[in-house]
Formats: sequence, structure tokens, C-alpha cells
Amino acid sequence: MMARYHRNEAREWAREHMNGVANVTIPTMTSDFKRINTKAARHDVETAINHGFVGTLACSEHAITLAQYAEFTRAMVEQADGRIMVIHHAVFNSLEENIEAVKLAEEAGADLVLLGYPPFFHPKSLDDVYAYTKALCDSTRLGVILFPVPAWGFGSLHPADIPLPLLRRLVDDCPNVVSIKAEGGMPHIMSAIEVHREFHKEVVISSPLEYEYVPLAQVIPIPFCGTNYSAYYGPWLPRVHKLIQAGKFDEATQAWYQVDPARKAFGSVPMAMSGLINRTIWKYQAWLQGYNGGPIPQPTPRLHGRDMAALRRGLEAAGLAPTSDPDEVFFIGRNPE
Repeated sequence: MMARYHRNEAREWAREHMNGVANVTIPTMTSDFKRINTKAARHDVETAINHGFVGTLACSEHAITLAQYAEFTRAMVEQADGRIMVIHHAVFNSLEENIEAVKLAEEAGADLVLLGYPPFFHPKSLDDVYAYTKALCDSTRLGVILFPVPAWGFGSLHPADIPLPLLRRLVDDCPNVVSIKAEGGMPHIMSAIEVHREFHKEVVISSPLEYEYVPLAQVIPIPFCGTNYSAYYGPWLPRVHKLIQAGKFDEATQAWYQVDPARKAFGSVPMAMSGLINRTIWKYQAWLQGYNGGPIPQPTPRLHGRDMAALRRGLEAAGLAPTSDPDEVFFIGRNPE
């Protein structure tokens, strides 16, 4: 399947389509853990569309094979049918494997690439980061989202993780770089502000964290919020994005305060371990809002009752109406196979 644009048109295409919020779709296995549950993937894509998302990440940080990931992505693309962007998650084990994976994602019909870095990529210099990033960009015709974030461990090279001069080289040298997901130097926002100031006229700047996006987008133009955990809030963040784009800042601010109990519940559970996000909790959070849930292959973090109870209570207190289904249904999923 061909991309919906030519490589030299990637930035123009992204500018048109990257306006809204993108969540994350986590793969589900069949009950015997042998195969990808494609019914679950389709259910999750359809739910994201119904909630108003414009894109979703085909999450790859799981113990699945390249072939299984390609099947998962293909099912998402087929269900999306052009109604929502499917974003490839480029965080496999090595540069070579990531090049193989991005080609499979292209063939499956993915629209964009979120470029991450493997746990055993340990650069000695920012030039090493440039070389890896450019090689991946050069290997695909798809538009690429650059992703400065502390999880990669580049903070020892620069506090912004991927500093402005390196981003400048990549934007100049890689015409298919279409966006920057600005989380460098978290929890501080200096890098995000600097990235916006330097690049927002050239590529799409994404502010992916809802608690930063809603206030920042009221003072600087930010068209895209993703990819992120906002499936936990159901259709709330796509609705708030529309309020902000319409200049209804007072309403957006009140909505931001409304979800504070859910935001605090989200922050109270173990979300990250040494740079690896707890996708089991993310999957449960999405299940509370109607997404599929269901099995994830080992190794994966366990999900405990105290954390489920806190997350459910947070949504209830915020008026975001979590499912009334009992938690044991999560472990089976809404479309078991």
C-alpha cells in the first residue's frame, strides 16, 4: 500500500492532517497468546475515531515479532480507511531492525513515523544521534516525527536531550521530517518553547502532554497534541482541542480544571520504570473508556487492584464516566479470540 503523499510533499501533507489529538493503540493478543487479535485492533481504532482523535500510534514496545507488528498495523490501517492517521512506532531493537520495521509499516499503509531509539543504542556524541536519525529518515518515504525526550538517555549529552542545533541539522537535511514531538528536558518546558520558536513555521510542533498543551496552546499556536495517553480521558481532549482552536480559552481552562481528579489519579500510579512506560496501565486506562483491553504478552508489568481502583475513582470524580464493567473483564478484553 502506498503512502497518501510523495516524500517531497510530506511536510505539506502533515501540516494539513496533523491538526487535532492522537492517542496510542496497544496490541492485544489472542487468549492463547499465539496471534495478534485483529478484532481488538479494529475495535480500538473505531473507538478512537468515535472519540474524535485524528491519529493513533501503533505501539511497538511489546514482546511481539515484526510479523505480528505488521499484522497489527495492517488491521489498524484497514479499519481506519483514511479516517484517522496510523502512526508507526519506530522503537525496535537496532537501526537495522527499525529500517526493516518501517518498510513493513509502509507496506501496511502507515501514514507517519514516530522515531524513537533502542535501549541498547548508547551514543557517545550528538553526531551519533544525528547519524542514527538520518539513516532512519533516509530509509523511508513516510513523514517522520522527531522525538526529544529524557527516556532515550541523551541528557548526558545535552539537557534538552536533542538540542536545537542537532534538530536544525535534521530538519535541514531530512526533507521528510514533518514534526517534532517536543518533550525534551522534561519536566521543564524550556526545550518545548525553544523548539516551537525555532521550527513552528517549518514543521508541526506537537505538545503531547495534556496538562502542558491546554495552557501553552492558549498563548502560542500548537496544532497537534500527540501521541499520548489521552484515551484515558475518552473524547475529552479532542473536544478541548477544538475549543482551543476556536479561541474559547475560558471553556478550555474550565475543562482542564474539571479533569484534575483524573489527572492526579493518573500521576499516582506507577507509569514508568527506568524509561519504559507501563503499557499495561495505559491499556487498562483506555479500557475504562470503552477500548478493548485484553492480553499483552510477557514480559509486561502486572496490574494491581489498588491502581485500577485509583484510576476508576479519578474518572468518576472528574465526571468522565468510566465503564461499569467489572475489572476482571479487562483481562479478557471486549473482543476475545
